[in-house]
Order: sequence, then structure tokens, then C-alpha cells
Amino acid sequence: MTQTTSAPHHEHGTAPSAARYDAVVEAAVQQGLLGEGDPVAGFIDTEGVRASVGALHDAFAATPGVLHTFAAKACSLIPVLRLLAGSGMGCEVASPGELRLALEAGFPAPRIVLDSPAKTREEIRLALALGVAVNADSLAELRRIDALRNPSTTSVLGLRINPQVGGGSIGPMSTATDTSKFGVALRDPGAREAIVEAFRERPWLTRLHAHVGSQGCPLELIAAGVARSHELAEEINGTLGVRQITSLDIGGGLPVNFADETVRPTYADYVAALTAAAPGLFSGHYALVTEFGRSLLAKNGFIGARVEYTKDAGGRRIALTHAGAQTATRTVLMPDAWPLRIGAFGPDGIPKSGPVLAQDIAGPCCFAGDVVAYGRELPELAEDDVVVLYDTGAYYFSTPWAYNSLPRPAVYGFRVAGPTGAVTFATVREPQSLDSIAAESGLAYVDALIEQDG
Repeated sequence: MTQTTSAPHHEHGTAPSAARYDAVVEAAVQQGLLGEGDPVAGFIDTEGVRASVGALHDAFAATPGVLHTFAAKACSLIPVLRLLAGSGMGCEVASPGELRLALEAGFPAPRIVLDSPAKTREEIRLALALGVAVNADSLAELRRIDALRNPSTTSVLGLRINPQVGGGSIGPMSTATDTSKFGVALRDPGAREAIVEAFRERPWLTRLHAHVGSQGCPLELIAAGVARSHELAEEINGTLGVRQITSLDIGGGLPVNFADETVRPTYADYVAALTAAAPGLFSGHYALVTEFGRSLLAKNGFIGARVEYTKDAGGRRIALTHAGAQTATRTVLMPDAWPLRIGAFGPDGIPKSGPVLAQDIAGPCCFAGDVVAYGRELPELAEDDVVVLYDTGAYYFSTPWAYNSLPRPAVYGFRVAGPTGAVTFATVREPQSLDSIAAESGLAYVDALIEQDG
């Protein structure tokens, strides 16, 4: 579906982000995308996505031979992936499902990179047959590729290392700790020599891959990990006496500022940090691959949810909404690590004003911890109001949790047009039906266990 509503606009044809999103919420309510029948939905700013991709390409403009891939796990929705493919991105995938989505979205196989710590033989066979690049996660996986690789494959093959430079402020998001499950641990006894030998034995192994982590990891830590992979590539090529490693996959991981609307750090900041830590990285000696996800999408999307009830408990005001752990899983389970900004809107979709009140914003899931924000100072919320969870364009509504068999929310792309300020919506994913939930829960086999007992 595609619908249009006029919205306020800036004199240059674009609104400041907050005002533009206000207009989008109002339009969504007016058009019935948010309301009684559809109490929660995700929204993606298509022009914002294009602008973020442009900023990434601009930051690396002086460097030849860079393939920027989008980490599909950050927003595994085919229309979004198609938008990114059309904007000049490649795609990084980490499962058979993500590979299928990338292909359906139109990414050419040579612009797809397969990363995963537990690839099956069938996954590897398929990737090699298609010409998809593969980063082996371990020396054991290299031995598996030895047995499966056809010399005629066009796949670029690499090895992921763990540079072991330490972790950031969010442990689960740090992938370069001493005991990380990812990659070959570079500083473990004998590991460096084993890596060099692995390349010596395999002339077709031409890429080195490293990824330090993402949210909570400072630029200096990320840059230090990339610098170690660059140093190792130089060492391997020098030891082998041939330029065998021709490309470096430096991962992604640019953290996102969730505190306000400001984009910081920027991709330009990231390039500056890399230049300081590894000046030779941008010499053109190595082709580069990046794998950004959250930083491209987070600030270009939001969740809108209807307030179903409000109540008071123990002197605390609680607003019960339809956006909780099923679509904001990380925030609910780790609220200090993943705080979200919250907006308050009336039933008409217009921003609320007036005296503020400390309120908890809770979700619909049947466990006590299903709260997306505690004690937020907001205009007093009431039944049928709308709350907005900002900066949720990546990892939130795109990959919901099926807790309580809650339906997956609809997702809409939006665009705020030029002089008229018209808001245009396009369906990315329809709301999940109860028939779909029943089908996924084994409806076709409803009597299977009874028949087995008979």
C-alpha cells in the first residue's frame, strides 16, 4: 500500500528530524497504520537510509577498492535490503536464511560476504557454488573448506582472527576479548604461527577478517583491532614473499548515540581513528570490506505503539503499551546498556504537551520485567495515546521475539516529500495474522502426537 498525507516542511524542503518524525506519527494515525486494529508498527525513513549510506561512502571516498556491506542481521527485511542494494551496498550474512534474503533482495553474489562461527557443510557448498565470499571462523573450518572447495570457485576466501584487544562497556557486544567465540585467537600460544602456516598451505586464501565489536566499543578499541589485522597481513605477505593477502575485511561496529538525535561518532570520525592507528590501511595496498549495520539504520527508524491502559502501583505511574520485549528485546533485558528515547503523542498523533510526570513505559509481554523505560519525565499518558521509541531502525521491529505468540508488527517505509511536505508510506511487512501464528505453531500437525500414542 502507498498513502500520502501533507506534513509541515522546512524552508529547504526537508524538516528537522524531530519535526519530520512528528509529522510521520500524525500521518500514520490519520491513515490507520497505528490505532485500535494495529496497535504497534515500525517505520523506516527511506531518505534517511540513503543519506546514511551516502555519508559512509563519502567518508571512504579517498580510498580505492572498498566494498561496503550491510550486516543483514541489523534489519533482515527484503525491501530494506533492496533499498540498500540500490544505494550501492553489498551484504554481510551470517546464516542460510540471511543469504536467501540477500539474494532475494538482489545483491549480486560477489557483493555478499558469509560470516558465521558455525557454518554447515551445506552452507559452505552453496556459498562456494554461488561465488559468495566466505570468511572462515576457525582453522577447523579452513580444513572443512579444503575438502569442499572446487578450484573453479570464484568465491573470495578469508580467515577471521580475534585480535584480542579487549572489550567495551557492553560485554555481549565485544567480540575481541581473550575468550571470544569468534575467530582465531591471535595472541594465544602458537596461534600466530598457525595462522601464517594456514596461509602458506592455501594460496587461495587471500583475505583477513577482524571485527572488534559494536555498541559500547570506543573507536580507539575498534581501530586497535583493525591495526592488528593490518599488521598481521603485512607479516604474512612478508613471510610468504608474495602478496597473497589482497583484501582486509575490517568489520563494522560503529556505535550509535542513543542519548539524543546527534549522529556521533560519524563515519568520518571512524576513518580518522583508523588512519591514526593504521596509516597504511588506506594506501590502496589492500582492498577493504566493511560490515556496518546498526549505524546505518538505527536513527532512521522508530516504533509507534498505542497506550492500552495506564495504572498506578506503589506510587508509580505505568503506561501499558504494545511495544515491549517482543520488539525491544535488548532494551528490556539490558535497560542500562540499551536505553531508548521516548516520545509522547495524543490519540490524534500530535505531540503531547503540558506538565510532565515520571512514568514507566511497559509492554504487553507476560513477565514483570517487560518495561522499555523507567521513570521517564513525559506529559501524562492516557488510554489511546501513542508512544514512540526512537532510534529503533536496526535490530528492533525487524527481528521481533515471538514471546507470548504476539504477532510481528507491520513495518512501513516513509518519505517526506519536498515543497509539500507530504508523507508517503509504503508497506515493508504486513502485520502478522493469527492464522500465520497458528501455522508456525504446528497447526498442520495438530493431531500428530495423539496419533503417535494411538
